[in-house]
Amino acid sequence: MIEIKVPTVGESISEVTLLKWVKKDGDYVERDEVIAELESEKATFEVNAEQAGVLKTGAAEGDSLKIGDLLASIDDNAAKPAAAIAAAAVPEKKEPVVTAAPVVAVPAEIKATPVASAIIADKQVDPKSVTASGPMGKILKDDVLAALSSPGKKAFAGTALNSRTVRVEKMSNLRKTISRRLVESKNTTAMLTTFNEVDMTRIMEIRAKYKDKFKELHGVGLGFMSFFGKACAVALGEWPSVNASIDGDQIVYHDYADISIAVSTPRGLTVPVMRNVESMSMADVERKVVELAGKARDSKLTAEELTGGTFTITNGGVFGSLMSTPIINIPQSAILGMHKIQDRPMAVNGQVQVRPMMYIALSYDHRIIDGRESVSFLVRVKELLENPEQLLIGKDPVKTLLEL
Repeated sequence: MIEIKVPTVGESISEVTLLKWVKKDGDYVERDEVIAELESEKATFEVNAEQAGVLKTGAAEGDSLKIGDLLASIDDNAAKPAAAIAAAAVPEKKEPVVTAAPVVAVPAEIKATPVASAIIADKQVDPKSVTASGPMGKILKDDVLAALSSPGKKAFAGTALNSRTVRVEKMSNLRKTISRRLVESKNTTAMLTTFNEVDMTRIMEIRAKYKDKFKELHGVGLGFMSFFGKACAVALGEWPSVNASIDGDQIVYHDYADISIAVSTPRGLTVPVMRNVESMSMADVERKVVELAGKARDSKLTAEELTGGTFTITNGGVFGSLMSTPIINIPQSAILGMHKIQDRPMAVNGQVQVRPMMYIALSYDHRIIDGRESVSFLVRVKELLENPEQLLIGKDPVKTLLEL
């Protein structure tokens, strides 16, 4: 019998939560096969079977476990079930591909039974107005009929009209950590926020002109984060206090830009780090953003990828935020907030023109960053974004030519 215990995942972590069993009690598992997912206060990670055999679980989903606690055991002397041996020996049989005509009124992401789909199409019901009661959020016939009989009324998901249901759920370790760090940031920093706005015309022109070629050559899309990441890296080099942190009665300056990016996941906010952004190309940044965002959504981020950032960028614009005051990601001293791009009338050379504008915000720790540094940093970021060619050499080309 092989015992599988909760592994050590970091020096400061003493407790984890069992998120889910990938394999069930009594299942036959192969060696190195993933059997469970655990969540620490920093990240989610998988546990693998150390030997092949029959799994016996030792905890329930949602349980809090200490490092070293027994998670499961594997009977490595158990014989492999005949069904599993037969399945492994028989080549996989491919099912014929059957193409069915989709119901036009029901988007692909909406799950509904055939009868419910037919009623939705016939009565032209908005699927989003229907409260699904079927398994895995599937819309049933009675759900559509209920929506038709109560137009303009919509219960919360999983409840009936006029429901007074209250749900209580245990706070996850990740959510506890987010809560603790946000309160600590508000209570221990002298946080202040300064704002500016960016004309995104040039960046949007560049993306429209080169996005196809960029993806063809680099295998990744040309987004906004590469422009913002590189602009912040240049500005951080010019204003070191924005890239610094406080350690007791000392100020720690960093001669590199390790930029954290805020990624929202179903389990909460995670902030993985891009290392040495000042030394990365635009394509490098875009690839790293895709990699880290994917790992965050799949709960594959390591503790190393979540620690050590010197500055943070968060993009509330993807959710429609027009303006916000982001909270500093301690022990860092500043965070840049991106927001929604919105067409607005602007005065350009004495003429009113409609331009794609974005408000940007810099929250900073006033203990080590003064108003001059914070405002100048944000103005520099604005200048670099509105004149992306400066990202190449860090200066205005004309002023460089004239040695000004």
